[in-house]
Amino acid sequence: MEIVISKEVADWYKDELHLKDGDAIRFFVRYGGVGGNIPGFSLGVNVEKQKKPHKTVSISNIDFFVEESDVWYFEDQDLHVNLDETLNEPIFSYVSNND
Repeated sequence: MEIVISKEVADWYKDELHLKDGDAIRFFVRYGGVGGNIPGFSLGVNVEKQKKPHKTVSISNIDFFVEESDVWYFEDQDLHVNLDETLNEPIFSYVSNND
């Protein structure tokens, strides 16, 4: 599992969530929501410190991570987060890593 974050969306999170260098954003699995990787679940976003990270990537001095407890949601897929410039919000896509 890889996390791919565009610089534009990293900067968007910094502005929208008033983050400072060194802060961290956790992508976590939540029950319900729309457009998730597995029906009935969706991806949540929270500003918090890492406890047992499975994967972390640093962009624009912000750490984006997924904890070990949420890896099942991404089975054989990478998480890509980009900025939808029309809506000015992040979009999540799941890309197979079984090449």
